[in-house]
Amino acid sequence: MLQYIFKLPNWLLIKISGKKLIEIGKRALHPPYQLLLKLNENAAVDYDSITPEEFRSAFSQDIVPKKLPKDITWKDHEIDVDGGSIKIREYQPPVAEDKSPALVYFHGGGWVIGDVDSHHELTANLCKKLGVKVFSVDYRLSPEYKFPIPLNDCNTAFDWILNNAEDLGIDSERLSVGGDSAGGNLSACLCLLRKSESRSMPKSQLLIYPVTNLASMETDSYEECEEGFYLSKKSMEWFREHYLNSAEERTNPLCSPLLAENLTDHPPAVITTAGFDPLRDEGYEYSEKLKEYGVSVSYIEYPGYIHGFASMGFIPGTDEALDELCAELSRHI
Repeated sequence: MLQYIFKLPNWLLIKISGKKLIEIGKRALHPPYQLLLKLNENAAVDYDSITPEEFRSAFSQDIVPKKLPKDITWKDHEIDVDGGSIKIREYQPPVAEDKSPALVYFHGGGWVIGDVDSHHELTANLCKKLGVKVFSVDYRLSPEYKFPIPLNDCNTAFDWILNNAEDLGIDSERLSVGGDSAGGNLSACLCLLRKSESRSMPKSQLLIYPVTNLASMETDSYEECEEGFYLSKKSMEWFREHYLNSAEERTNPLCSPLLAENLTDHPPAVITTAGFDPLRDEGYEYSEKLKEYGVSVSYIEYPGYIHGFASMGFIPGTDEALDELCAELSRHI
């Protein structure tokens, strides 16, 4: 029922929210998000007391049922990683040529929450829209597994898919990476890691509102969107504290890719940000830095959207945004 409310006329959504249209500078908040934020006011997280386990439990509760695209099938693989094992979920589109391109996807959640199930709808939609196989990686979470373990898990998963490409029916030379938020960070950092080790690089990278700088939270977007827009400055500080082992790691390019000294020969990137997101500016800055090093970049900002929009298929406009992102990525995979 709730998903239908968000399809009401914008003027009515604003009225129901009990506020005037929210604006920051020249950006106006998309009215369905204004209502969503109003509905979630009483569900604010107390970052001074919440534990990772409590946050994971709350995050797993969907306010709107997932709506999966038709004709997408999936199966799970279990692979060995250093000190344990992780799951990789393989999504199969209705029609895919043999040895087709593929996307390796890393979910968001601040390295602390989220899994392949929380992003099941999003990854299935990417599979449908791209028309290629998608492999969603269930990397181990912090603080139980702090940096660099989540990144190493993603790298091991990429290698496993690369080495088993023939059996998986994909082209090992057309294997891209992507992710949202922390997953976007892991995608960018994986490219840095593999470049430093002279290993096979991803064909392209899809970075959806990525974290690119854990060393500083002093951008204009952090100031403008410090709280009240789903992701907050305080939540990012909480995630950072649980992911990293020390403050010194904040400047490590494998945590903060924006601080990398050299981005030469990195794969083409599709980067998107949301206007009402603390991470907006660092996502844009990373796109500009990649361009400075000659990397092909498609940068798209959705000015009225909030952090996490790609997983909010019940909000009008999300599907069209994913269509646009997939069309851009298809030029590079």
